[in-house]
Amino acid sequence: MTLEITRPETEARIQRHLQSGQFNDLDDLLTKALDALPEPETAATPPERRTGQALIDAVAEIRGLLSDEEIDRMFSRNPSTARPVDLS
Repeated sequence: MTLEITRPETEARIQRHLQSGQFNDLDDLLTKALDALPEPETAATPPERRTGQALIDAVAEIRGLLSDEEIDRMFSRNPSTARPVDLS
Protein backbone atom coordinates (compact mmCIF):
# COMPACT_ATOMS: atom_id res chain seq x y z
CA MET A 1 0.00 0.00 0.00
CA THR A 2 1.27 3.44 -0.84
CA LEU A 3 0.26 6.41 1.31
CA GLU A 4 0.53 9.99 0.13
CA ILE A 5 0.89 12.71 2.73
CA THR A 6 -0.27 16.01 1.25
CA ARG A 7 0.04 18.35 4.23
CA PRO A 8 3.55 19.54 5.00
CA GLU A 9 2.70 19.98 8.68
CA THR A 10 1.63 16.33 8.91
CA GLU A 11 4.85 15.18 7.29
CA ALA A 12 6.85 17.37 9.69
CA ARG A 13 5.07 15.82 12.68
CA ILE A 14 5.82 12.34 11.40
CA GLN A 15 9.50 13.22 10.89
CA ARG A 16 9.74 14.66 14.43
CA HIS A 17 8.29 11.48 15.93
CA LEU A 18 10.57 9.24 13.87
CA GLN A 19 13.65 11.30 14.77
CA SER A 20 12.77 11.19 18.47
CA GLY A 21 13.68 7.50 18.48
CA GLN A 22 10.33 6.59 20.00
CA PHE A 23 9.44 4.59 16.87
CA ASN A 24 11.64 2.29 14.78
CA ASP A 25 9.93 3.16 11.52
CA LEU A 26 6.77 4.55 9.97
CA ASP A 27 4.95 1.22 10.48
CA ASP A 28 5.51 1.47 14.24
CA LEU A 29 4.23 5.03 14.31
CA LEU A 30 1.11 4.19 12.27
CA THR A 31 0.42 1.09 14.36
CA LYS A 32 0.56 3.14 17.57
CA ALA A 33 -1.69 5.82 16.07
CA LEU A 34 -4.22 3.28 14.82
CA ASP A 35 -4.23 1.46 18.17
CA ALA A 36 -5.36 4.71 19.78
CA LEU A 37 -8.48 4.79 17.59
CA PRO A 38 -11.63 2.82 18.37
CA GLU A 39 -12.23 -0.13 16.08
CA PRO A 40 -14.84 0.58 13.41
CA GLU A 41 -18.05 -1.30 13.91
CA THR A 42 -18.65 -4.18 11.57
CA ALA A 43 -21.93 -4.70 9.77
CA ALA A 44 -24.63 -3.08 11.84
CA THR A 45 -27.02 -5.47 13.45
CA PRO A 46 -30.59 -4.77 12.45
CA PRO A 47 -32.63 -3.07 15.17
CA GLU A 48 -34.78 -5.35 17.25
CA ARG A 49 -38.27 -5.51 15.85
CA ARG A 50 -40.77 -4.15 18.33
CA THR A 51 -44.05 -5.96 18.38
CA GLY A 52 -45.75 -4.17 21.26
CA GLN A 53 -46.09 -7.45 23.11
CA ALA A 54 -44.89 -5.88 26.38
CA LEU A 55 -47.73 -3.33 26.20
CA ILE A 56 -50.25 -6.03 25.34
CA ASP A 57 -49.10 -8.09 28.33
CA ALA A 58 -49.29 -5.09 30.68
CA VAL A 59 -52.80 -4.19 29.57
CA ALA A 60 -53.95 -7.81 29.84
CA GLU A 61 -53.25 -7.72 33.57
CA ILE A 62 -55.66 -4.81 34.17
CA ARG A 63 -58.26 -5.69 31.53
CA GLY A 64 -61.74 -5.79 33.02
CA LEU A 65 -60.95 -3.84 36.20
CA LEU A 66 -62.75 -0.69 34.97
CA SER A 67 -65.93 -0.27 32.95
CA ASP A 68 -65.96 1.71 29.70
CA GLU A 69 -67.82 4.54 31.46
CA GLU A 70 -65.16 4.75 34.19
CA ILE A 71 -62.40 4.90 31.60
CA ASP A 72 -64.27 7.60 29.64
CA ARG A 73 -64.67 9.63 32.84
CA MET A 74 -60.96 9.28 33.70
CA PHE A 75 -59.76 10.47 30.30
CA SER A 76 -62.42 13.04 29.43
CA ARG A 77 -61.55 16.72 29.50
CA ASN A 78 -62.59 18.65 32.56
CA PRO A 79 -64.69 21.53 31.18
CA SER A 80 -63.98 23.68 34.24
CA THR A 81 -60.35 24.10 33.16
CA ALA A 82 -61.18 25.23 29.65
CA ARG A 83 -60.20 28.76 28.69
CA PRO A 84 -62.97 31.11 27.64
CA VAL A 85 -63.02 31.96 23.96
CA ASP A 86 -64.03 35.44 22.82
CA LEU A 87 -65.71 35.09 19.43
CA SER A 88 -66.69 38.73 19.02
